[in-house]
Amino acid sequence: MSQQLTSQEEKLLADQIRQWATELGFQQVGITDVDLGEHEAYLQKWLDAGYHGSMDYMARHGSKRARPQELVPGTCRVLSLRMDYLAQDTQPLEVLAASDKAYISRYTLGRDYHKLIRKRLAQLAKRIEEQAGGGHYRAFVDSAPVLERAVAERAGLGWIGKNTLLINADAGSWFFLGEIYTDLPLPVDAPQHIKHCGTCTACLELCPTDAFNGPFELDARKCISYLTIEHKGSIDPALRPLLGNRIFGCDDCQLVCPWNKFAQATGEGDFQPRHELADAQLVALFLWDESTFLAKTEGSAIRRIGYERWLRNLAVALGNAPTSEAVTSALLERREFPSELVREHVAWALQRHGC
Repeated sequence: MSQQLTSQEEKLLADQIRQWATELGFQQVGITDVDLGEHEAYLQKWLDAGYHGSMDYMARHGSKRARPQELVPGTCRVLSLRMDYLAQDTQPLEVLAASDKAYISRYTLGRDYHKLIRKRLAQLAKRIEEQAGGGHYRAFVDSAPVLERAVAERAGLGWIGKNTLLINADAGSWFFLGEIYTDLPLPVDAPQHIKHCGTCTACLELCPTDAFNGPFELDARKCISYLTIEHKGSIDPALRPLLGNRIFGCDDCQLVCPWNKFAQATGEGDFQPRHELADAQLVALFLWDESTFLAKTEGSAIRRIGYERWLRNLAVALGNAPTSEAVTSALLERREFPSELVREHVAWALQRHGC
Protein backbone atom coordinates (compact mmCIF):
# COMPACT_ATOMS: atom_id res chain seq x y z
CA MET A 1 0.00 0.00 0.00
CA SER A 2 1.39 3.42 -0.93
CA GLN A 3 1.70 6.14 1.65
CA GLN A 4 -0.99 8.85 1.53
CA LEU A 5 0.12 11.62 -0.83
CA THR A 6 -1.26 15.13 -0.92
CA SER A 7 -2.74 16.41 -4.19
CA GLN A 8 0.35 18.56 -4.67
CA GLU A 9 2.64 15.55 -4.14
CA GLU A 10 0.59 13.54 -6.62
CA LYS A 11 0.94 16.31 -9.20
CA LEU A 12 4.69 16.51 -8.65
CA LEU A 13 4.93 12.72 -8.96
CA ALA A 14 2.98 12.81 -12.24
CA ASP A 15 5.49 15.38 -13.56
CA GLN A 16 8.36 13.16 -12.44
CA ILE A 17 6.79 10.17 -14.16
CA ARG A 18 6.81 12.06 -17.47
CA GLN A 19 10.47 12.88 -17.00
CA TRP A 20 11.38 9.30 -16.10
CA ALA A 21 9.38 7.98 -19.07
CA THR A 22 11.35 10.24 -21.40
CA GLU A 23 14.62 9.02 -19.90
CA LEU A 24 13.46 5.44 -20.53
CA GLY A 25 12.85 6.11 -24.22
CA PHE A 26 9.12 6.80 -24.28
CA GLN A 27 7.87 9.75 -26.29
CA GLN A 28 4.74 10.43 -24.25
CA VAL A 29 2.78 9.30 -21.21
CA GLY A 30 -0.83 10.01 -20.28
CA ILE A 31 -2.86 9.11 -17.21
CA THR A 32 -6.52 8.10 -17.17
CA ASP A 33 -9.04 6.67 -14.75
CA VAL A 34 -10.68 3.28 -15.32
CA ASP A 35 -13.81 4.50 -17.09
CA LEU A 36 -13.38 3.66 -20.79
CA GLY A 37 -16.74 5.16 -21.71
CA GLU A 38 -18.28 4.03 -25.01
CA HIS A 39 -15.40 1.68 -25.83
CA GLU A 40 -16.91 -1.27 -23.95
CA ALA A 41 -20.11 -1.13 -26.04
CA TYR A 42 -18.07 -0.71 -29.23
CA LEU A 43 -16.01 -3.82 -28.42
CA GLN A 44 -19.17 -5.87 -27.85
CA LYS A 45 -20.69 -4.66 -31.12
CA TRP A 46 -17.48 -5.62 -32.96
CA LEU A 47 -17.47 -9.08 -31.38
CA ASP A 48 -21.16 -9.61 -32.09
CA ALA A 49 -20.49 -8.91 -35.77
CA GLY A 50 -17.86 -11.68 -35.79
CA TYR A 51 -15.18 -9.29 -37.01
CA HIS A 52 -12.60 -10.91 -34.73
CA GLY A 53 -12.57 -14.09 -36.84
CA SER A 54 -10.61 -16.88 -35.15
CA MET A 55 -9.16 -14.55 -32.51
CA ASP A 56 -11.21 -16.22 -29.77
CA TYR A 57 -9.10 -14.54 -27.10
CA MET A 58 -10.78 -11.22 -27.97
CA ALA A 59 -14.08 -12.61 -26.64
CA ARG A 60 -12.61 -14.17 -23.51
CA HIS A 61 -12.31 -12.55 -20.07
CA GLY A 62 -15.83 -11.07 -20.18
CA SER A 63 -15.82 -7.40 -19.26
CA LYS A 64 -12.23 -7.39 -17.97
CA ARG A 65 -10.89 -6.09 -21.29
CA ALA A 66 -12.88 -2.88 -20.95
CA ARG A 67 -12.77 -2.63 -17.15
CA PRO A 68 -9.21 -2.32 -15.80
CA GLN A 69 -10.40 -2.56 -12.20
CA GLU A 70 -11.76 -6.05 -12.89
CA LEU A 71 -8.59 -7.27 -14.60
CA VAL A 72 -6.41 -5.98 -11.75
CA PRO A 73 -8.51 -5.41 -8.61
CA GLY A 74 -7.77 -2.13 -6.90
CA THR A 75 -6.74 -0.34 -10.10
CA CYS A 76 -7.91 3.27 -10.20
CA ARG A 77 -5.47 4.73 -12.75
CA VAL A 78 -3.86 3.56 -15.97
CA LEU A 79 -0.66 5.04 -17.35
CA SER A 80 -0.58 4.86 -21.16
CA LEU A 81 2.79 5.26 -22.85
CA ARG A 82 3.91 5.35 -26.46
CA MET A 83 7.28 4.64 -28.10
CA ASP A 84 8.16 5.39 -31.73
CA TYR A 85 9.32 2.38 -33.77
CA LEU A 86 9.72 3.43 -37.41
CA ALA A 87 13.32 3.05 -38.55
CA GLN A 88 14.70 5.55 -41.03
CA ASP A 89 15.07 4.76 -44.74
CA THR A 90 13.25 1.41 -44.85
CA GLN A 91 11.56 2.59 -48.09
CA PRO A 92 8.23 0.82 -47.58
CA LEU A 93 6.59 2.18 -50.73
CA GLU A 94 9.50 1.05 -52.89
CA VAL A 95 9.43 -2.45 -51.44
CA LEU A 96 5.66 -2.71 -51.89
CA ALA A 97 6.06 -1.69 -55.51
CA ALA A 98 8.70 -4.39 -56.14
CA SER A 99 6.59 -7.54 -56.46
CA ASP A 100 9.63 -9.84 -56.32
CA LYS A 101 10.47 -8.53 -52.82
CA ALA A 102 8.88 -9.40 -49.48
CA TYR A 103 7.01 -6.71 -47.60
CA ILE A 104 7.16 -7.11 -43.81
CA SER A 105 5.25 -4.74 -41.55
CA ARG A 106 7.72 -2.12 -40.31
CA TYR A 107 6.97 -2.69 -36.65
CA THR A 108 8.61 -6.12 -36.75
CA LEU A 109 11.82 -5.51 -38.68
CA GLY A 110 13.83 -5.17 -35.48
CA ARG A 111 13.82 -7.04 -32.19
CA ASP A 112 10.53 -8.04 -30.58
CA TYR A 113 9.14 -4.94 -28.91
CA HIS A 114 7.29 -6.83 -26.16
CA LYS A 115 10.35 -7.57 -24.04
CA LEU A 116 12.00 -4.17 -24.53
CA ILE A 117 8.92 -2.15 -23.63
CA ARG A 118 7.86 -4.43 -20.78
CA LYS A 119 11.33 -4.07 -19.23
CA ARG A 120 11.16 -0.27 -19.50
CA LEU A 121 7.66 -0.21 -18.02
CA ALA A 122 8.86 -2.35 -15.11
CA GLN A 123 11.72 0.09 -14.52
CA LEU A 124 9.29 3.00 -14.54
CA ALA A 125 6.91 1.22 -12.15
CA LYS A 126 9.81 0.54 -9.78
CA ARG A 127 10.75 4.22 -9.69
CA ILE A 128 7.14 5.21 -9.01
CA GLU A 129 6.84 2.64 -6.23
CA GLU A 130 10.01 3.89 -4.58
CA GLN A 131 8.95 7.54 -4.83
CA ALA A 132 5.38 6.88 -3.67
CA GLY A 133 6.46 4.58 -0.86
CA GLY A 134 4.54 1.57 -2.12
CA GLY A 135 1.50 0.81 -4.23
CA HIS A 136 0.60 -1.88 -6.73
CA TYR A 137 1.69 -1.81 -10.39
CA ARG A 138 1.13 -4.14 -13.35
CA ALA A 139 2.72 -3.52 -16.74
CA PHE A 140 1.21 -4.73 -20.02
CA VAL A 141 2.38 -4.79 -23.64
CA ASP A 142 -0.09 -6.78 -25.77
CA SER A 143 0.09 -9.37 -22.99
CA ALA A 144 -3.35 -9.23 -21.39
CA PRO A 145 -6.95 -8.28 -22.19
CA VAL A 146 -6.34 -4.53 -22.39
CA LEU A 147 -8.06 -2.09 -24.76
CA GLU A 148 -4.80 -0.24 -25.30
CA ARG A 149 -6.05 2.21 -27.93
CA ALA A 150 -9.12 3.06 -25.89
CA VAL A 151 -6.92 3.62 -22.83
CA ALA A 152 -4.55 5.79 -24.85
CA GLU A 153 -7.39 7.90 -26.23
CA ARG A 154 -8.80 8.38 -22.74
CA ALA A 155 -5.30 9.33 -21.52
CA GLY A 156 -5.01 12.02 -24.21
CA LEU A 157 -2.34 10.36 -26.36
CA GLY A 158 -4.36 10.71 -29.56
CA TRP A 159 -7.56 9.59 -31.23
CA ILE A 160 -8.65 6.28 -32.70
CA GLY A 161 -8.76 7.01 -36.42
CA LYS A 162 -10.95 5.72 -39.21
CA ASN A 163 -8.35 2.98 -39.71
CA THR A 164 -8.88 1.95 -36.04
CA LEU A 165 -5.27 2.85 -35.16
CA LEU A 166 -4.31 5.46 -32.58
CA ILE A 167 -3.20 8.67 -34.30
CA ASN A 168 -1.25 11.42 -32.58
CA ALA A 169 -1.32 14.93 -34.07
CA ASP A 170 2.43 15.37 -33.49
CA ALA A 171 3.63 11.84 -34.24
CA GLY A 172 1.25 10.05 -36.59
CA SER A 173 0.74 6.36 -35.76
CA TRP A 174 4.10 4.59 -36.09
CA PHE A 175 4.44 3.83 -32.36
CA PHE A 176 3.91 1.05 -29.82
CA LEU A 177 1.68 1.37 -26.76
CA GLY A 178 2.17 0.01 -23.26
CA GLU A 179 0.28 0.38 -19.98
CA ILE A 180 0.82 0.40 -16.24
CA TYR A 181 -2.19 -0.34 -14.02
CA THR A 182 -1.91 1.13 -10.54
CA ASP A 183 -3.89 1.81 -7.36
CA LEU A 184 -2.13 5.16 -6.96
CA PRO A 185 -4.70 8.00 -7.45
CA LEU A 186 -2.59 10.19 -9.72
CA PRO A 187 -4.13 13.26 -11.38
CA VAL A 188 -5.64 12.31 -14.75
CA ASP A 189 -5.02 13.95 -18.12
CA ALA A 190 -7.72 15.34 -20.36
CA PRO A 191 -9.04 12.69 -22.74
CA GLN A 192 -8.93 13.14 -26.50
CA HIS A 193 -12.49 13.94 -27.56
CA ILE A 194 -11.99 15.18 -31.11
CA LYS A 195 -11.05 12.86 -33.98
CA HIS A 196 -9.01 14.80 -36.51
CA CYS A 197 -9.54 12.55 -39.52
CA GLY A 198 -11.98 15.06 -40.98
CA THR A 199 -13.36 14.07 -44.38
CA CYS A 200 -10.26 12.03 -45.28
CA THR A 201 -11.02 8.43 -46.29
CA ALA A 202 -7.64 7.53 -47.82
CA CYS A 203 -7.10 4.55 -45.49
CA LEU A 204 -10.54 3.12 -46.22
CA GLU A 205 -10.12 3.45 -49.97
CA LEU A 206 -6.56 2.11 -50.18
CA CYS A 207 -7.03 -1.06 -48.10
CA PRO A 208 -5.95 -3.88 -50.46
CA THR A 209 -8.63 -6.32 -49.25
CA ASP A 210 -11.38 -3.76 -48.57
CA ALA A 211 -11.37 -4.79 -44.91
CA PHE A 212 -13.15 -1.65 -43.68
CA ASN A 213 -16.93 -1.78 -43.68
CA GLY A 214 -16.90 1.93 -42.94
CA PRO A 215 -15.00 4.48 -40.83
CA PHE A 216 -13.78 2.99 -37.52
CA GLU A 217 -15.12 -0.44 -38.53
CA LEU A 218 -12.53 -3.08 -39.40
CA ASP A 219 -13.46 -6.64 -40.33
CA ALA A 220 -10.30 -8.41 -39.17
CA ARG A 221 -11.22 -11.49 -41.21
CA LYS A 222 -10.26 -9.58 -44.36
CA CYS A 223 -7.31 -7.66 -42.87
CA ILE A 224 -3.90 -8.72 -44.20
CA SER A 225 -2.32 -8.42 -40.76
CA TYR A 226 -4.89 -10.91 -39.42
CA LEU A 227 -4.57 -13.24 -42.42
CA THR A 228 -0.76 -13.41 -42.35
CA ILE A 229 -0.21 -13.35 -38.56
CA GLU A 230 -3.25 -14.36 -36.51
CA HIS A 231 -5.00 -16.74 -38.91
CA LYS A 232 -3.68 -20.29 -38.63
CA GLY A 233 -5.46 -22.03 -41.48
CA SER A 234 -5.90 -21.68 -45.21
CA ILE A 235 -6.11 -18.15 -46.60
CA ASP A 236 -9.30 -17.54 -48.59
CA PRO A 237 -8.38 -18.06 -52.28
CA ALA A 238 -10.41 -14.97 -53.19
CA LEU A 239 -8.20 -12.83 -50.93
CA ARG A 240 -4.82 -14.32 -51.90
CA PRO A 241 -4.26 -12.19 -55.02
CA LEU A 242 -5.01 -9.09 -52.95
CA LEU A 243 -2.16 -9.79 -50.50
CA GLY A 244 0.41 -8.88 -53.13
CA ASN A 245 3.90 -9.29 -51.67
CA ARG A 246 2.87 -8.68 -48.03
CA ILE A 247 4.11 -11.70 -46.08
CA PHE A 248 3.83 -10.47 -42.49
CA GLY A 249 1.35 -7.75 -41.67
CA CYS A 250 0.33 -4.70 -43.67
CA ASP A 251 1.05 -0.98 -43.28
CA ASP A 252 -1.01 0.45 -46.14
CA CYS A 253 -3.48 2.35 -43.97
CA GLN A 254 -0.54 4.00 -42.16
CA LEU A 255 1.46 4.69 -45.30
CA VAL A 256 -1.41 6.69 -46.79
CA CYS A 257 -2.40 8.52 -43.60
CA PRO A 258 -1.54 12.24 -43.94
CA TRP A 259 -0.83 12.53 -40.21
CA ASN A 260 2.21 10.30 -40.62
CA LYS A 261 4.11 13.15 -42.24
CA PHE A 262 4.74 14.13 -38.61
CA ALA A 263 6.09 10.69 -37.61
CA GLN A 264 9.56 10.67 -36.09
CA ALA A 265 12.24 8.04 -36.73
CA THR A 266 12.98 5.87 -33.73
CA GLY A 267 16.18 6.28 -31.76
CA GLU A 268 16.02 2.72 -30.41
CA GLY A 269 18.80 0.52 -31.74
CA ASP A 270 16.72 -2.60 -31.12
CA PHE A 271 14.08 -1.40 -33.57
CA GLN A 272 16.54 -1.12 -36.47
CA PRO A 273 16.03 -3.72 -39.26
CA ARG A 274 17.90 -7.01 -38.90
CA HIS A 275 18.98 -9.70 -41.37
CA GLU A 276 18.19 -7.41 -44.32
CA LEU A 277 14.49 -8.18 -43.92
CA ALA A 278 13.52 -4.64 -44.92
CA ASP A 279 14.48 -5.37 -48.53
CA ALA A 280 14.58 -9.15 -49.06
CA GLN A 281 13.77 -11.24 -52.12
CA LEU A 282 10.73 -13.52 -51.86
CA VAL A 283 12.55 -16.48 -53.41
CA ALA A 284 15.48 -16.21 -50.99
CA LEU A 285 13.17 -16.21 -47.95
CA PHE A 286 11.06 -19.07 -49.33
CA LEU A 287 14.15 -21.26 -49.65
CA TRP A 288 15.17 -20.84 -46.01
CA ASP A 289 15.08 -24.17 -44.19
CA GLU A 290 13.53 -24.24 -40.74
CA SER A 291 16.82 -23.84 -38.87
CA THR A 292 17.62 -20.74 -40.93
CA PHE A 293 14.14 -19.35 -40.24
CA LEU A 294 14.62 -19.88 -36.51
CA ALA A 295 18.08 -18.34 -36.55
CA LYS A 296 17.08 -15.30 -38.60
CA THR A 297 13.94 -14.63 -36.55
CA GLU A 298 15.46 -15.15 -33.11
CA GLY A 299 14.29 -12.31 -30.87
CA SER A 300 11.80 -11.18 -33.53
CA ALA A 301 8.01 -11.02 -33.43
CA ILE A 302 8.02 -12.81 -36.79
CA ARG A 303 8.91 -16.11 -35.15
CA ARG A 304 5.50 -16.35 -33.49
CA ILE A 305 3.83 -17.46 -36.75
CA GLY A 306 6.21 -20.42 -37.10
CA TYR A 307 7.90 -21.89 -40.15
CA GLU A 308 4.77 -23.43 -41.65
CA ARG A 309 2.80 -20.18 -41.84
CA TRP A 310 5.95 -18.35 -42.97
CA LEU A 311 6.05 -20.64 -46.01
CA ARG A 312 2.28 -20.35 -46.49
CA ASN A 313 2.51 -16.55 -46.66
CA LEU A 314 5.52 -16.63 -48.96
CA ALA A 315 3.82 -19.11 -51.30
CA VAL A 316 0.93 -16.67 -51.71
CA ALA A 317 3.32 -13.79 -52.39
CA LEU A 318 5.21 -15.90 -54.95
CA GLY A 319 1.90 -16.70 -56.61
CA ASN A 320 1.44 -12.94 -57.00
CA ALA A 321 5.01 -12.31 -58.22
CA PRO A 322 5.98 -12.01 -61.89
CA THR A 323 6.55 -15.41 -63.50
CA SER A 324 10.20 -16.35 -63.69
CA GLU A 325 12.33 -19.46 -63.62
CA ALA A 326 13.54 -18.61 -60.12
CA VAL A 327 9.97 -18.27 -58.83
CA THR A 328 8.62 -21.46 -60.37
CA SER A 329 11.73 -23.46 -59.42
CA ALA A 330 11.41 -22.36 -55.78
CA LEU A 331 7.73 -23.27 -55.70
CA LEU A 332 8.37 -26.66 -57.32
CA GLU A 333 10.98 -27.37 -54.65
CA ARG A 334 8.26 -27.07 -51.98
CA ARG A 335 5.57 -28.92 -53.95
CA GLU A 336 5.85 -32.04 -51.78
CA PHE A 337 6.44 -30.23 -48.49
CA PRO A 338 5.20 -32.29 -45.51
CA SER A 339 2.64 -29.69 -44.45
CA GLU A 340 -0.71 -29.91 -46.22
CA LEU A 341 -1.25 -26.20 -45.54
CA VAL A 342 1.97 -25.29 -47.35
CA ARG A 343 1.29 -27.70 -50.23
CA GLU A 344 -2.14 -26.18 -50.79
CA HIS A 345 -0.78 -22.65 -51.14
CA VAL A 346 2.18 -23.79 -53.24
CA ALA A 347 -0.20 -25.57 -55.64
CA TRP A 348 -2.28 -22.40 -55.93
CA ALA A 349 0.84 -20.32 -56.63
CA LEU A 350 2.07 -22.77 -59.29
CA GLN A 351 -1.32 -22.70 -60.97
CA ARG A 352 -1.05 -18.89 -61.10
CA HIS A 353 2.18 -19.35 -63.09
CA GLY A 354 0.65 -21.94 -65.39
CA CYS A 355 2.46 -24.89 -63.83
